[in-house]
Amino acid sequence: MRKTWLQRITIKIMGVKNSRKEVRLNHPRPLKGSTSGKNNDLRYSPLGVGGRIWLIVGLMTFLFTACREDVNPDFQKEALNSELLHSSMKRLTDVIVHDIFSPPQASRIYAYPSIAAYEAGIHAYPEYRTLQGQVKELTNVPKPEAGKEYCFPLASVHAFLTVGKQFIFSEEKIDVFYQETMEQFKALKMPSAVYDRSIKYGEKVAQHIIAWSDTDLYKETRTYPKYSIPEDPAKWRPTPPDYMDGIEPHWKEIRPFVIDDANQFTPPPPTPYDMKKGSDFYKEVMEVYKVLEKEREERVAIAEFWDCNPYVSHHQGHVMFATKKITPGGHWINIAALAARKSNADFMKTLETYALTSIALADAFISCWDEKYRSKLVRPETVINEHIDEEWAPILQTPPFPEYTSGHSVISRAAAIALTSLYGENFSFDDNTEEEYGLPTRSFKSFLEASDEAAVSRLYGGIHYAPACFNGVNQGQQVGEFVVNNLKTRNLIGQN
Repeated sequence: MRKTWLQRITIKIMGVKNSRKEVRLNHPRPLKGSTSGKNNDLRYSPLGVGGRIWLIVGLMTFLFTACREDVNPDFQKEALNSELLHSSMKRLTDVIVHDIFSPPQASRIYAYPSIAAYEAGIHAYPEYRTLQGQVKELTNVPKPEAGKEYCFPLASVHAFLTVGKQFIFSEEKIDVFYQETMEQFKALKMPSAVYDRSIKYGEKVAQHIIAWSDTDLYKETRTYPKYSIPEDPAKWRPTPPDYMDGIEPHWKEIRPFVIDDANQFTPPPPTPYDMKKGSDFYKEVMEVYKVLEKEREERVAIAEFWDCNPYVSHHQGHVMFATKKITPGGHWINIAALAARKSNADFMKTLETYALTSIALADAFISCWDEKYRSKLVRPETVINEHIDEEWAPILQTPPFPEYTSGHSVISRAAAIALTSLYGENFSFDDNTEEEYGLPTRSFKSFLEASDEAAVSRLYGGIHYAPACFNGVNQGQQVGEFVVNNLKTRNLIGQN
C-alpha cells in the first residue's frame, strides 16, 4: 500500500526500511551478519524510543507551522486604497497618450475598463447599484459566489487593467504595471485562497465586459468608407500642416452607453456659410481672426492649457517631428481624479467617479461626432487663408475633423455635469493636468467654470467659431444631465 509523505518521513526517522512486507517495529529484523536483533532494536538507538517520538512530534509541528500562511487580519481594510485605482487609471492614460488614440477612441477606452472595475467592486457596498440594465445591452454581469470571501478591490483593479489592456496597442506597458500592482496586493498578506478567488472573479467580469464591448460596432466601423471631400466651399477639407483625413466619420454608429441615440441632442444648425462682408458668418470668421488682439497673453495661455491635441506635428524645413499630448477626455479623467483625491473619496466612490465621468464623456463624443459629420462645416483656418489672410495660422493646430460643434465644449460640459452631481456645484480645485506637458496649473471655482473656459479656449485657439463653442456647451449640458438623471449608481439608502 502506498504510504503518505508523513508515513514515509516517520518510518525513515524511526530507522525502518520501506518494505512490501509488514514491518513490526518492536521485533526488527536482525542486521545482516548479526546473531542478535539487539543492534537493530529501537530500544538501543542513541535517541531511544521516546526521543524519536519527540523528534517526530517536533517535525510535525515544524511542518504545520511552515505550511501555515502569514495572514494580515487587516488586509481587507488595507486593500481599500483608492490610490491603486488612481495609479491604474494614470497608467491607462499614459498608454493612450503613447499609442496616439484619437479623442473619440480614447473616450471608449476609458469607459469600458471603468465600468468593469465598478461592477467588480460594488459587492461589498449595498448602497451601490449595478449598471447592468441601465447602460445599453449590459446584462448578466457575473456575480461572486455566495458565502465565499473575496477582496473586491483586487478583483476591481484586475478587471480594470485586463479590460484596459484589450483596447490599447502597447500591452507590455500594462503588463509591467499589472505585475507591480499585484505585488502590492500580495504584500497585504491576504489568504492565498482569497487572492486566487478574487483574481478569478475579476477575470470573469473583465471577459464579460470585453465580450459586451465587441458588440458596439467599433470593429465594424473600422471597415467603413473614409470621409469624402466635397466640392462645396462650406464643407470641411483637410487642414495644414499634415492634411490628414477626417477622423472617425462614422463614430455616430458606435453604440451609446446611456443616451437613446447619437442624434438625441442635435444642436441648432451652424450659421449658413456666407463670406459677404457683414453676413453673420463673415462676422464669426473675423471674430476668430481678431480674437487675440485683446488680452492676448491670457487668451493664449487658456488656449494652450486646453489644447489636448493627442498628435501635434512640427515642421522645420525638411524635418518633421510630433508632440504627444493628453486627449480632452483624458484631461477630464484627471480632473475626476483630482476631485476624488481632494474629497478623500473612498474606494467605491472613486469607482463611481470614474464610471460616471467616463460614460458621460463617451456619450458626449458620440453626440458631438453625429453633428460634426452632419453639418461638416469648414474650419476657420481654411476660410481665413482663402479669403482674408493666406499667411494666418491659428495658435493651436487645427484637428482633422469638421468644425461644428466643438468637441471639447460638448465633452467638457458633460463631464462637468457628471462631476458636479457627485461633488457639488462649488467644488473648487487646482487643475495640474498639463504640468507634465510644461504648462502651469490653473484654478477653478467649479467644474462648470472649468468647462466654460475649455469651451472658449477653442475660439481663442483659432480652431472654432463662437457658435460651435457655445452651442457645444448646451449640447454637452443636455448629454450630461441625461446621463446623470438616467444612470443611478446608488440605492435609496445610499443616495446623495
